[in-house]
Amino acid sequence: MPRSPSELRELVEAYLEELAPAPELGTLIEPLRYALGGKRVRPVLCLATADALGLDVTEILPAAAAVELVHSFSLVHDDLPALDDDRERRGAPSVWAAYGEATAILAGDALLAEAMRLALLYPTAAVARELTMATLGMIGGQQLDLEGESDLARLHALKTGALFTAAIMCALWAGEVPVDEHPPWRAFAGELGLLFQVVDDLLDGDGYVNEVGADGARTMAGEAARRAQARLEEIDADTGVLAEIVDGLAARTA
Repeated sequence: MPRSPSELRELVEAYLEELAPAPELGTLIEPLRYALGGKRVRPVLCLATADALGLDVTEILPAAAAVELVHSFSLVHDDLPALDDDRERRGAPSVWAAYGEATAILAGDALLAEAMRLALLYPTAAVARELTMATLGMIGGQQLDLEGESDLARLHALKTGALFTAAIMCALWAGEVPVDEHPPWRAFAGELGLLFQVVDDLLDGDGYVNEVGADGARTMAGEAARRAQARLEEIDADTGVLAEIVDGLAARTA
């Protein structure tokens, strides 16, 4: 029987707690660990995908953790004064506010390198390739944001959607799922990334809310949720937990 999101989150937390960063990082290990907060949405999605397919989730943990480390890297760098200039993250000082800008830059670099080290533990290079392409998309999306990109669909597909897609697809690559079974999973990931972004904009009152209004954004979220569920129905797997995650996200728009 597939594990619940809370059970999968516990697996991720335990794995990250035991993760031993490269000793060469020295004093950077402390800010690196400090950066690893959050709800673990993306690694839970990675493990839920593996569980739905009947894969051994313990074998997918390095890929799931790699996705989370990339996410953390992006937040550490986004908070820097040169970008979003945020002194707080999750109610606590951001990494640069706590440790200084230079250390935050290096800690972000270290998180990304550690993510790739984990992704490269698999016999196939496809896990690292998927995660690398997602990272490049996120970086490109951040640059578009700096340039004032007005096409929100394009912007968020890179800044948010790319890593959601990687969270799903890294599970498939790590589990050596045949490539011809990938398309509906990738389509599901795209809809899920859009749903997450619209919900985030509704909670923050920006992004799509500014473009189409709160009611329009709720409509967008509902449509994305329905499309995501339709994609799951196309997949020959026990996707009940993933469907539950979609419903949970959609419910936050009320």
